[in-house]
Amino acid sequence: MASIPLVAIIGRANVGKSTLFNRLIQKRKAIVNNTPGVTRDRIYGQCDWLGHSFAVVDTGGVDVDGINDIENQVVKQAMFAQDEADILVFVADKNLGLTPEDREVVDRLRKSGKPFFFIVNKVDEVSHEKELSEFSEMGMVDIYPVSAEHGYGVADMLDDLLLVLPEKKDAPLPENTVRVAIVGRPNVGKSSLVNRLLDSTRCIVSDTPGTTRDSIDTILNEGDKNFLLVDTAGIKRKGRTQQVLDKFSVIMSLKALDRCDIAVVLVDVSEGITDQDVTIAGYAFERGKGCLFVVNKWDLIKSIGVTKNSIEEQIRRKCKFLDFAPVLALSALSGYGVENLLPQVESIYEEFKKNLSKGKLNDCIEKAIEKNPIPSYRGNFVKVQYITQVKSRPPTLKCFVNYPEGIHFSYKRYLVNSLRKTFGFSGTPIKLFFSGTKNKKT
Repeated sequence: MASIPLVAIIGRANVGKSTLFNRLIQKRKAIVNNTPGVTRDRIYGQCDWLGHSFAVVDTGGVDVDGINDIENQVVKQAMFAQDEADILVFVADKNLGLTPEDREVVDRLRKSGKPFFFIVNKVDEVSHEKELSEFSEMGMVDIYPVSAEHGYGVADMLDDLLLVLPEKKDAPLPENTVRVAIVGRPNVGKSSLVNRLLDSTRCIVSDTPGTTRDSIDTILNEGDKNFLLVDTAGIKRKGRTQQVLDKFSVIMSLKALDRCDIAVVLVDVSEGITDQDVTIAGYAFERGKGCLFVVNKWDLIKSIGVTKNSIEEQIRRKCKFLDFAPVLALSALSGYGVENLLPQVESIYEEFKKNLSKGKLNDCIEKAIEKNPIPSYRGNFVKVQYITQVKSRPPTLKCFVNYPEGIHFSYKRYLVNSLRKTFGFSGTPIKLFFSGTKNKKT
């Protein structure tokens, strides 16, 4: 996103900023709900209009009461987005009218010197435009009446926005960028870890569980390496996702896993690995993602009395299906061990995208079968014809056999383990499929 112009959507809570954001990017990425304050962090997406592309950032409402630390940070996030953006879009609500907060924010945006668009939302038809006289008091040259929900007026606004859109700043996002999703239960330190990696306050950090409701994408350049970090909403167990916002957050976290390469499963050392952690790790495994367990809050181990070996043994015992995933200990708070995270992610990514020749694969499988022959199937000899890699990310192998149905899952596991012993594949799942013409004889 950093390589293309950035447009920030700013305004009071519940005026339709997230609805406009979703309209612009043509995706249901931001949570839309009538509850004020739903959007807490900055949410990024991309808008494509008439052959031009620009990034869009949706921010939290700027009119929160500031009665707690989270709300104060929401306002800071909106200010941060204003500083980052090339173009500012202010959204007011026709039905709520012009408020003192609107005037204050508009004055601030004007002083920024950046291109500025004043949008009045919830104007569903031409006749409603007669109700905008109050907003003309702001002295704006142009006021854009729109309906973010139904699309009325949005095209006209975008046409004018393109006229002031700056050229692309950098080259597009490199294809070899490693996409990393930080996943875990609420309040295990996901946003703190992202902030430590970025050395910024890009994500809202609080002791309140569930602070991050949406998935946040951030580009990190580490030397000649590029990482796309996704700080996901904390995934709660089903019994605790009764509120609609929590349900949305779970969906978005799973979508973040769908579009990542590597899943960093964050575990709180003070609680150990819980059943919920195992479930989250299972989501990543089912989606064929590279996996890394990161045990956070390592600065607390003296008071807890655990060791790296004991916590790793606990993880291996409860997550047998991810026995190939490395375990890393760190403290996002103190910075201990954080410098090891990205090199480990990069190492897993190299395994994740690994491609092996047919010759090497067949040599490995032949040796494995010679050491431990395939059991017969219904009295028939089971023969592997050959094995080949059909794709990577993750490594996906197809093995042609005369009796595919004759390969027991335990023998499949043996072959996968043989592949790991020969080729590594640390941190990445191996998808092994068996195919061939079934022999009809029984």
